[in-house]
Amino acid sequence: MRRSLARTLEILLHVQDSPHRLALSFAIGVWIAFNPLLGVHTAMALGLAFALRLSRAAMLLGAYVNNPWTLAPLYGAGTYVGCLLLGVSPAGLGHLRWSGGGTALWAALKPFLWPFVVGNLVLGVAAALPSYFVLRTLLERRRGTPEAPGR
Repeated sequence: MRRSLARTLEILLHVQDSPHRLALSFAIGVWIAFNPLLGVHTAMALGLAFALRLSRAAMLLGAYVNNPWTLAPLYGAGTYVGCLLLGVSPAGLGHLRWSGGGTALWAALKPFLWPFVVGNLVLGVAAALPSYFVLRTLLERRRGTPEAPGR
């Protein structure tokens, strides 16, 4: 894990863009990582990077915070937070029966649909904000170039 974080920072240090723009790109990518629309994170990251003229590499790195190894913990935590925010009991989350599929599985998951959406969007913002400030600070220190706000 530590090596992958160091490698990510090393990649970002070599992208020719300002610390603000790189950190903003990465933070938006982190928000995308928590987005409840499964399977479209790469397309969302590239689309937003092109539309906003931000770093595609930094945004993809942020979006790939959500990967096959982190998918269940991220979405599980988001659903739990959504349950707390919306007043839905999270008790059934630990006892879902994934086997059988079909209508039985849908009936078990249906009460958690809105908590899943709301919780993951909220956690996305909660993760994106500090990631911006931490990455910007790290990039400025490593590059030795503090910037004026908004650059």
